[in-house]
Amino acid sequence: MDETLRQLGELLLGSVPTVILVALLYALYTTIVHGPLQRVLAERRSKTEGAVEKSRADVAAAEARTAEYEQKLREARAAVFRAQEARRQGMLQARANALDEARRKAQAQVQAAKTDIENDRAAAEKGLPANAAALAQEIVRRVLQPAGAAR
Repeated sequence: MDETLRQLGELLLGSVPTVILVALLYALYTTIVHGPLQRVLAERRSKTEGAVEKSRADVAAAEARTAEYEQKLREARAAVFRAQEARRQGMLQARANALDEARRKAQAQVQAAKTDIENDRAAAEKGLPANAAALAQEIVRRVLQPAGAAR
């Protein structure tokens, strides 16, 4: 067992330079490679995540602008429809006014024609007895005239 312990001691003593070299190599790796590599990776990650966050913010802003534009477009369409409806109502009202005016004029013309007809009838009724008397005299004169004198 002494032999085993001695061999183990020699082995440990021989491995001391290797352990020192491995520790030195680890310290150098950590200082020279690992630290800067971690900084670069962290910077890359922050830039990537920053770019992703910026793109998400840009997408959200674009969606907000799109929603705003769509709202404005809906409002503009509604305004156009209201203007069209108002113009249509105005045209319908103008048409109704024109029809009413035409009806009034036609009614006035009909009334004037009725009045003219009534006046003509009244004048004819007044003149009828005189015309009837003259016509009766003419008929009597022709009937009583001798047959040869009528020609």
